[in-house]
Amino acid sequence: MHAHTLDRLKHEHDFSVINRKGERRTKLVLILTFLTMLLEIAAGILFGSMALLADGWHMGTHVAAFMITLVAYRYSRVHAHDQTFAFSSGKVGVLGGYTSSVVLGVVALIMLIESGQRIVHPQLIHFNEAIAVAGFGLLINLISALLLKDHHGHDHNDHHDHHDHNLKAAYLHVLADALTSVLAIIALVLGKYYGWNWLDPVMGIVGALIIMQWSYSLMRETSPVLLDESIALKYKLAIKERIESDADNRISDLHIWRVGPGHFAIIVSIVSHDPKAPEYYKELLKGFRYGGISKLSHITVEVNRCAGDFCIK
Repeated sequence: MHAHTLDRLKHEHDFSVINRKGERRTKLVLILTFLTMLLEIAAGILFGSMALLADGWHMGTHVAAFMITLVAYRYSRVHAHDQTFAFSSGKVGVLGGYTSSVVLGVVALIMLIESGQRIVHPQLIHFNEAIAVAGFGLLINLISALLLKDHHGHDHNDHHDHHDHNLKAAYLHVLADALTSVLAIIALVLGKYYGWNWLDPVMGIVGALIIMQWSYSLMRETSPVLLDESIALKYKLAIKERIESDADNRISDLHIWRVGPGHFAIIVSIVSHDPKAPEYYKELLKGFRYGGISKLSHITVEVNRCAGDFCIK
């Protein structure tokens, strides 16, 4: 007999990003990257270029990262309404992005080690062949970057204006590939015409350091979401002001955390001389925006009457 009331009070728990366009393009980039990886590794070994070999192995780890991206997309889609998750599978894409950032860091570390070894033990480089292969690799990187450029996940058929960390991670991997290709070409050209063979492994080190920075940046962006870090203090204060500016309400407890890209959950405990129904306070927060903050999608309100020593003035 309470079915109508229960249905009205139920919360929406699907906060996952279903970016089918991004998923399709990632599959295409995976194929392109895999084929180019095989070519660059073979050419790097055959022609003796550390910069080219580093780029090839670097692409190999990106193949793994793109597979992580695709698995995260599929898992989010299949488990979008899985009740075993507290707030759907909305963070799977963020986890994919974090995992890819770790892979990116490992790639940079391997590049540093390999480049250091080539400085100590230089090898003969076949410049013409290596330059041609590196140029082809750069072309593939640029095509892949164009395919993944829209890394904010605008898929109007499913969700809109949600930041897709999963696709952004794939995009950063492609940019890292493009960077190592550019550095390899510079090193090979200068080595060919000026005899600066030492520049080949040095460029590998420069690329590794830049990629490490990208890895750290993506890790910093995704880890707070996975750890349920609260939003910035100024946003919490703005929410507090919205509630407490209405009548004599006071907030005794406030918790806000991200449950998926573009979605926050909030639990708020309110004390008032004249308490209203929870729906009244939910309405105060409905459509809350401050400085572009994402939607408060899951609102839970606890209301307490102010009385005696418990009263807040």
